[in-house]
Amino acid sequence: MRIGLITPEPGHPLLAATTALLGREHTVEAVDPASAPSDRVADVYLLKSRTPRALALARELELRGAAVLNSASATALCQDRTAMAELADRAGLPFAATRTFAALAPLPDDPDLAYPLVVKSRHSRRHDLVARADDAAGLRALAGAWAREPVVVQEFTANSGWDHKLWVIGDRVFAALRRSELAPGGRGPTRSLSLDALPPGWAELALRVGEVFALDVYGVDLIDAGGGSPLVVDVNAFPGIRGQRGAPEALAELALAAGGGRLIPRARARSAEESCSTP
Repeated sequence: MRIGLITPEPGHPLLAATTALLGREHTVEAVDPASAPSDRVADVYLLKSRTPRALALARELELRGAAVLNSASATALCQDRTAMAELADRAGLPFAATRTFAALAPLPDDPDLAYPLVVKSRHSRRHDLVARADDAAGLRALAGAWAREPVVVQEFTANSGWDHKLWVIGDRVFAALRRSELAPGGRGPTRSLSLDALPPGWAELALRVGEVFALDVYGVDLIDAGGGSPLVVDVNAFPGIRGQRGAPEALAELALAAGGGRLIPRARARSAEESCSTP
């Protein structure tokens, strides 16, 4: 079987470990996201890049019939925090209430904003804006560097200062605690967490997110809103999933299942269902 890795960083720990497992019996090739599609299409591709050129390449490969995990459309949706919040709301997921603004600059003068609040870049990317503002002065300080940035605003929910990071590969759930970047002192260490230590229903919620967003490899950021009630604050397509025992094995199994036709990627399955339901 031929497995393609659409990534500029094939040496990423998760991908490198997965490649070592798959490479014993299969051909694993790194694919430059900026390259043109090869004449020979692999059996399955792992899309570990979110750049416009990587998404365009993934779309072209999908048109040629290749299985891509995750699909270009599902990956792109997770980069738009407005679309993410709207889909989560329609699906009844416990997602942070989200408002969208075309630019950050006017917000300090908005009398309807309730503080403290969390302000994020609308479009998720490396080194984007994610910050807490306790008052209008805090927003003005952020506007100094991000005045024209399209943003989403979420009401800040009091919590322990630790984010629950849940990662899913197929039907396998992995978990960790990470000190939030919004907590005093900023982002801190990540600590592995057994699924038994999660509040009841949280692992099932993570799996539900994958169904809603048509994702096969993804991360869900949750906070405890009180009494074990989960609040989803972010969804990420194909995150790093570093240091999680069993993650490379789960990813290798998923790739082989998709490449061999034993598993239909969620986005492709949803597309087929929608086509069948259309009069």
